[in-house]
Amino acid sequence: MSKKEHPISPIDKSNLMDDLTDSLEVGEEIRKRDFLLEALLDKEVDIKKLASENIQNKKKAKQISSSNTYKLFKPITKAKFSRGTSKEVIISELEEKLAEIQKELYSTKEKYHDLIIRDRLLNIGSLHDVLKEKKENGELISFLKQTIENKKQLDSNYNHMLRYIARLFMKEKEEYRDYIYQLVLDGLTMEAIPEFILREGLKDSPIELRQVSSFRASMNMRIRKMQLTGTLPEWQLDDKRNAYNFMDKLNVPIPWVAEDTYSISTIPKREGIVIKPANGAGSRGVYLVYSTTDIFDIKRSRNVKSWEGLLESLAKDLSSGWVEEDKWIIEELILENKDDKLPSRDIKFYCFYGRVGLILEISRYPELKYCWWTENGERVKTGKYTNDLFKGKGCTQAEVQLAKEISQLIPAPFIRIDFLRSDKGLVFGEFTPKPGNYDEFDEATDKWLGDYFNEAEGRLINDLLNGKEFSYFNEMIKTF
Repeated sequence: MSKKEHPISPIDKSNLMDDLTDSLEVGEEIRKRDFLLEALLDKEVDIKKLASENIQNKKKAKQISSSNTYKLFKPITKAKFSRGTSKEVIISELEEKLAEIQKELYSTKEKYHDLIIRDRLLNIGSLHDVLKEKKENGELISFLKQTIENKKQLDSNYNHMLRYIARLFMKEKEEYRDYIYQLVLDGLTMEAIPEFILREGLKDSPIELRQVSSFRASMNMRIRKMQLTGTLPEWQLDDKRNAYNFMDKLNVPIPWVAEDTYSISTIPKREGIVIKPANGAGSRGVYLVYSTTDIFDIKRSRNVKSWEGLLESLAKDLSSGWVEEDKWIIEELILENKDDKLPSRDIKFYCFYGRVGLILEISRYPELKYCWWTENGERVKTGKYTNDLFKGKGCTQAEVQLAKEISQLIPAPFIRIDFLRSDKGLVFGEFTPKPGNYDEFDEATDKWLGDYFNEAEGRLINDLLNGKEFSYFNEMIKTF
């Protein structure tokens, strides 16, 4: 990212390749969709008409068979009916025709559903309705497998097309070539970008490779590395007790925390505490205990009026899977305004080895609201919590600097450092190596934070190669 470029609002390049593809496909697919939709409706009308005629024929047959005329001529018509013109045969033929139309209707529905999956112009609710219907009918697994195969083939076709378009311009004028390369990059995932495009980013006049950066991809790979190695530096601080010990050594204010871990049956009945899972994520299973008859359930944003109600709620958190283990810790209740019992706001710094990319401010009372900030104090939108934003109060540059300095002591390209806003300033909350739902950032924010991650990783490697030992962090790890 250029130093002068606005961090949240990168240059907005129009996705001309998507427009080109759309111009070739969307019109035809809409016509196909409309044709199949009309066919679907026509078949449903046919079924209803045949069903109605079937009922009417049965009624007429019953009326005829009970009439005096039928009884009079029954002996004469019996032989004729036996030759294949009886009402039973007619009804049987109608039922066969109905089954045939129903089968055709099902086939038409399948084709229509396929178009819903592929057509970006339809409301996402239509897609959800299709998937719910398939789950209810026991068809979802086979549909899922087929969808995956279709997507792989479609992705392969698109990737081949885009890469070939880029190759067609390899020997064109530099400005034409680079322009086409930039367009092609917008349409390819990181792993699908060919090497001959990437090497243009290493020349004296390089093309921008911003499309390669992705925070979600970097976090996904970091989790895979954790899976392969069993440990990464930032995950050492995921344990709340380790985190508190680390921050206490840095003389950063931390809440009082009990040394013991409790089960639901052994949690002490105390006032002025926070009860939270020993190993939890987000606000699930977190309760603010002002008194034993005044308790606030953070995740559900509701008041609990008794200690017995609290224990019941904890049990539900456990049985529902919100909390994985019956292991709880208690710590000091931090308030922003003790007189008004105003819960502290959360201030969460997205830190990239000595830099702050984003700051998330959360107000949990009287309702859950969010505010995103840059390190320079600009309010921004990121694609997350769009419907629940509020005008927050932000934080000071001294607080931003504190987060930067802490993150530079941790040998990891990313970690989120969470604080609580008290009446005396920030109090440390926890380290978060993997923020929840990090995949929900919009594309601009994802690319921007991806640049922060990649740059941080590069700076960290250089520091290690230059002999930085992270002695303080290593010493802390030995005591954990």
